[in-house]
Amino acid sequence: MADFMKILQQAQEMQGKFAKVQEELAQQTVTASAGGGMVTVEANGQGTVRSIRIDPSVVNPTDVEMLEDLVLVAVTEAQKKAQEVQQAEMGKLAGGMSLPFKLPF
Repeated sequence: MADFMKILQQAQEMQGKFAKVQEELAQQTVTASAGGGMVTVEANGQGTVRSIRIDPSVVNPTDVEMLEDLVLVAVTEAQKKAQEVQQAEMGKLAGGMSLPFKLPF
């Protein structure tokens, strides 16, 4: 029974650490751009887009498709960077533990 209580305590500690990492990720910022900086996206470490900046020179009413593509590329890249930050932070949290399953992030 003592082993079970120890495992339960460790799980609670890990849950607290996980919540702290999630808070820290929400405070971090990643930035990505497309079109040589014509479209810039800023997201937090969780991948939530905070802002999108578009250079006025790329706004062309006759070529909206290009602008849409640039925004998509920049958002995708920002989310990819956020995912990399998440994986690095969760790797630190796991501290080299050998988990029998893959984490969902």
